[in-house]
Amino acid sequence: MERVREQIRIATIFTPGRQIKPVWFDWHNRKHSILRTTYFWREKVGDALLLHFSVTDGEALYELVYNTKDQSWLLNGIEVK
Repeated sequence: MERVREQIRIATIFTPGRQIKPVWFDWHNRKHSILRTTYFWREKVGDALLLHFSVTDGEALYELVYNTKDQSWLLNGIEVK
């Protein structure tokens, strides 16, 4: 997976049970619609909880990271099929 580490704009749905579902994200002025989340995990870094989402738009696999402390989103990496 190629590391990107860029902040992104993202649309999410907060579902019942406090789950977060990414719907689409904007990267380099291109909107990527998320078809599905393939994996999810949590990571504690200092006093911040990071939520990692492995998602696909059908063309590539992306790792999106939500920082619950500062409420920011990061495109951490991309793997093109």
